[in-house]
Amino acid sequence: MTGEGNHARPRKIVHVDMDAFYASVEQRDNPELRGVPVAVGSPAARGVVAAASYEARAFGVHSAMPSVTAQRKCPDLVFVKPRFDVYKAVSLQIRAIFAEYTPMIEPLSLDEAYLDVTENLKGIEIATEIAEEIRARIKAATGLNASAGISYNKFLAKMASDLNKPNGQAVITPKNGPAFVERLPVKKFHGVGPATAEKMHRLGIETGADLKEKTLDFLVEHFGKSGPYFYGIARGIDNRQVKPDRVRKSVGAEDTFAEDIHSYEPAREGLQPLIEKVWSYCEANEIGAKTVTLKVKYADFSQITRSKTVPAPLPAITDLEEVVALLLAPLFPPRKGIRLLGVSLSSLERRRSETTPQLRLAL
Repeated sequence: MTGEGNHARPRKIVHVDMDAFYASVEQRDNPELRGVPVAVGSPAARGVVAAASYEARAFGVHSAMPSVTAQRKCPDLVFVKPRFDVYKAVSLQIRAIFAEYTPMIEPLSLDEAYLDVTENLKGIEIATEIAEEIRARIKAATGLNASAGISYNKFLAKMASDLNKPNGQAVITPKNGPAFVERLPVKKFHGVGPATAEKMHRLGIETGADLKEKTLDFLVEHFGKSGPYFYGIARGIDNRQVKPDRVRKSVGAEDTFAEDIHSYEPAREGLQPLIEKVWSYCEANEIGAKTVTLKVKYADFSQITRSKTVPAPLPAITDLEEVVALLLAPLFPPRKGIRLLGVSLSSLERRRSETTPQLRLAL
């Protein structure tokens, strides 16, 4: 264990988060899109916004929003088809800059990563200076803005990176960390999704201070294996290490819907941001996946999973979309409303660096 739980030297963790990454790449590469509200994604009836420029965000458009809703909020919204190959190339440029400062890099997706700069390759003592240098280098190399959060653990570094977005940075010190968490609404906590926030609300937990009042036993009883994590972060404690080059056994994302789903189109729409999230993680970490699992939880809390394994790692996000659609279609019409959907990838392996032939899958 390190850092905040004892008297050891505090760690120096930087969370770097690219600002409106996909949309910013599109605006960089096409001058006609600059200053215009841009959504990366499909404008089709069942399309979903993968990313929104800051001009679009001013109208209330955000990622994971159905395209029809986005168009209603912003009639002048310009949709651009995602170019994941370009985003990947830019992400690798950014990763190379990180590697000049530390080998301790944990990518979360193509546009964000944790860096442990406690011991760094430049011998720079002050983490805020490292963050400033990295952001300036990213801007010079790619023309894109990055924001950063600096703190003594991963949770607070992640929270800090949101404080001065876009194109800014913030630090949360060991001295002010616990007080910062106490004031923060739990719905803004990293790791607390809408369903968990709603459950906390029902239990009378609105802020970090409310969370801190609960015992570990209470949190484990109500939140299971997440209980100890919530207990720690309520006190500004997060002992998770920055883990470079890790290959998980699986990677997944799920979402609980505000209203139960009864038809195919909204279900497929709801799955798109989850597909993009798990694919982005795999791309950022150079991981390929052969097994796709769809999780469905119904209104009565019963749940089923459906899986498909293919002979070789999925080469493109379109192949993942195809497999998910294949697993989803037979479940309709459902016997009861669907309250939660999830997508996970397993049979993960490191991708070979050489270019592999893009074989179409026989699905």
